[in-house]
Amino acid sequence: MRLSAAVLSCLMLSPAAFAQAPASTPLTIEQVMADLDWIGPPVEDARWTWDSRAVEYALKRNGSPIRDTFRQELSASAATRVADDARHTLGAPGAVFDGKRQHQAFVRNGDVFVRNLRSGALTQLTRTLEEETAPQFGSDGALVWRVGNQWWHWNGTSVAQAAQARAEDDPDKPKSEDLLREQQLRTLSTLAHDRDMRQALRRQEDRWRKADPSRAPAPVYLGSKVQIEQTALSPDGQWLLIVTQEKGAEAGRAGKVAHYVTESGYAEDQEARTLVGRNSPVPQALWLADMRTGTAKPLSFDALPGITSDPLAGLRKAAGKEPIKGNRAVRVESDGDGSGAAIQWSADSRNVAVLLRATDNKDRWIAGVDLANARLQVRDRLTDPGWINWSFNEFGWLADNETLWLLSEASGYSQLYTQRGTERPRALTSGQWEASAPVPAADGDRFYFLCNRTAPGRYEVCQVDLKTGKVAEVTALDGGVEGFSQSPDGRWLLVQYSASYLPTQLAVVPANGGAARVLTDTRTAAYKAQPWIQPQLVQVPSRHGAGTVWGKYYGPARTVPGKRYPIVMFVHGAGYLQNAIAGYPPYPREQMFHNLLVQQGYLVLDLDYRGSAGYGRAWRTAIYRNMGHPELDDYLDGLDWLIAHHQGDRDRAGIYGGSYGGFMTYMALFRAPGVFKAGAALRPVADWTQYNHQYTSNILNTPDLDPQAYRISSPIEYADGLQDRLLIAHGMIDDNVFFKDSVDMAQKLIELHKDNWSLAPYPLERHSFTRADSWLDEYKRVLDLFNDALKPAP
Repeated sequence: MRLSAAVLSCLMLSPAAFAQAPASTPLTIEQVMADLDWIGPPVEDARWTWDSRAVEYALKRNGSPIRDTFRQELSASAATRVADDARHTLGAPGAVFDGKRQHQAFVRNGDVFVRNLRSGALTQLTRTLEEETAPQFGSDGALVWRVGNQWWHWNGTSVAQAAQARAEDDPDKPKSEDLLREQQLRTLSTLAHDRDMRQALRRQEDRWRKADPSRAPAPVYLGSKVQIEQTALSPDGQWLLIVTQEKGAEAGRAGKVAHYVTESGYAEDQEARTLVGRNSPVPQALWLADMRTGTAKPLSFDALPGITSDPLAGLRKAAGKEPIKGNRAVRVESDGDGSGAAIQWSADSRNVAVLLRATDNKDRWIAGVDLANARLQVRDRLTDPGWINWSFNEFGWLADNETLWLLSEASGYSQLYTQRGTERPRALTSGQWEASAPVPAADGDRFYFLCNRTAPGRYEVCQVDLKTGKVAEVTALDGGVEGFSQSPDGRWLLVQYSASYLPTQLAVVPANGGAARVLTDTRTAAYKAQPWIQPQLVQVPSRHGAGTVWGKYYGPARTVPGKRYPIVMFVHGAGYLQNAIAGYPPYPREQMFHNLLVQQGYLVLDLDYRGSAGYGRAWRTAIYRNMGHPELDDYLDGLDWLIAHHQGDRDRAGIYGGSYGGFMTYMALFRAPGVFKAGAALRPVADWTQYNHQYTSNILNTPDLDPQAYRISSPIEYADGLQDRLLIAHGMIDDNVFFKDSVDMAQKLIELHKDNWSLAPYPLERHSFTRADSWLDEYKRVLDLFNDALKPAP
């Protein structure tokens, strides 16, 4: 890595239990499963100060959930903690800029602030107990933001309410026909006169409101039969896009999570998510409201290409279901993690783009809106016979307010595109690698984005020139880049990066590339003193048509000639996740555990099996309707590779993992009996019909339409194949993979008269364990399982 001499030293002290541990001391299970405070805190919420001269970031306190904020001047060699009485001077992540980058707006503690970047003057626009969000500058320098379904506008001098949508009936709208009411009004003139006077008063009030620029616009009424899901106001305050769905739409019967260890002393139930297929996502509607007139018009989805085609027609017919008539159901949704907005206005308010998804998730569209005629204009369609990725859907507008930019997996890999009007999108990047997190540069001439061009698991900041299309890496850090932000003056990039044994840290890099200056190293002395094994990023050849399977290999520096080593294979969770990376892993405890295993004589291999992130669309969708099968093939290939290249012992192999990794442990033991002599399934899915809709329906459709996919993919269908040692460990208040999954599997194994398994329940843990004592108990069991089953008797 290209470093400067100024490196911020360790900011947090290590726990006393490990402070004096010499580097040569062998690891213990107690140490690697200790509270992660002993490693040192990762850097969080990093951002620039307004003047581009310093950075601010948060660090977790040792032994406490409290985060302190630190500020480091670029001219200084160390950071200082921001005192409590100086927190009003802080900026905030997610700041936005006006077109000339002369003003900056941000939300801090739920309030909106604007900073003049020339003078540094800070103006607080709101001071409320409500949560303000989504600030955006217009071309004229005005600012809008949202509070619930209300929108506010700042014109540089004053704040005013700009728009409000209400899921209520318009009090001025004529009531629906009612014979009894009409009879009353016809026969009793006093009632008719009173009605006419009320209507005249309301009409006059409406005329006064429209003629008076000091008045806030009237609310937009959408009727009492809908509920408002989101709104987006144009920066000039004229146009409001509104997303609605049917009020009280059936969400399906919710699952229950039982809490047995409680403060009250009574067992308590928590209502949790519904199960896959028990109710599909509720269809949504889109409205365009003109705040000058207070009227709203529905935007028809008829123009969306493929909207009437049913990609599941064959499965529907086979299941005896009625075909879809008319349009498929649509929702206005962006990234699944909530990081991307589903509606983006251009700064001049003349253009808007909306991301729409079919609820079967086989299609996503980006559409503009003809504001004058209230019609959608399709800009881009992405369709996939498997499912549309929840990632790589960011989009927005360039500074010319005419050019749309977007990410798309149309080529098979996420790449960056631009588009003007009805022209076909033009690819700015291409190749068998992924572009992500794009940001237009402050100078307007290029984009910055994350790329993994050199290897799938190694990420850097890249840039692409908008005119020439030339792509180049801006950073060259040892490890991997996790994120970045431009300085307000556009001269620097603040880079969040990490390495295998380095939690998220900060470095500053010139915007055009150059030497990186590292700002932080928050690791404890005890953690840095350990002689950690650097995992090797390896490529395992596939005998099952997958080409290369990337993985992480942990082994001794030198193997003893002729010796065969026991094997442990780790399976990462989430399915769509990447763990064979150069950066800090999502599983730091497991990585330390792998070091301990190697110290005790094991080889460890961790694979980015098919379905994992980072390898393109075909790799992601290889498991469609067939979960657990391609992935197991990849692990069998990995086992062969260890035996052929690293002296692995075929007769002493084990496997473990959590969540999706627990599911795969089941599949390995049940579907390949005898191959793995022991497996630990942690918080595992046993039956995919019990999991959630958003994730499962993408891959397996729904149980009523595709029951065969669920039978093929659910471990409980293969439980009779168990002949090797199995440990099941599960948090009892897990509201992601319910503890019921493991209870059902236990009952199945009882019915099958299996006697080589055990179940470890954790009463106070959810899906991700938070207590060090639970981690320790769980992994002592895992270690004992492998030592008992995979090591020869003394």
